[in-house]
Amino acid sequence: MANENANPNDPMNFVRNMWGNMGFSLPGMVAPTFDVDELEKRIKDLKAVEGWLRMNLSMLQATIQGLEMQATTLSAVKAMGEMASNAAQQAVENAAQQAAQPGGPATPPPSEPAGPDAAGAFSQAAMWPWQLMQQMQEQLQQKSEQPKAAAATPPPVRKPAAKKPAAAKRPRKPAA
Repeated sequence: MANENANPNDPMNFVRNMWGNMGFSLPGMVAPTFDVDELEKRIKDLKAVEGWLRMNLSMLQATIQGLEMQATTLSAVKAMGEMASNAAQQAVENAAQQAAQPGGPATPPPSEPAGPDAAGAFSQAAMWPWQLMQQMQEQLQQKSEQPKAAAATPPPVRKPAAKKPAAAKRPRKPAA
């Protein structure tokens, strides 16, 4: 080999030997091969690596997308929870203010704008997704509990049918 005659203190020779002993070579550090079978083998191996990397990339992208969707869902649920607590707090404050007024709770005349009550109506309308999710959760919980309850109750015991009275018996015909 040409590398055997090279200067032993050459750092590039050291790196070539180190990488060469590992079973793979540095690109551009060795002489290219002119063997067609070797080239086809390398192409096949590199395409396999490329396919593996693409598969890992697509799995990574799917995982990232799933985590982003999860983060968005959690922030939406958190925002809906805050809206619900704010709406409940406003309703309590409005009820307390109306109760504290000397005339007690009174409805405003129709000619006056509703003011905070209109905002409460809008907040109630904004709560339908939350209420829908709560109803769905309750239904799923009930459906999951039904098989458990059915398995816990024993099946009804059947009583044997009452026998007919013996007086209705007929004599059998003799065999001919």
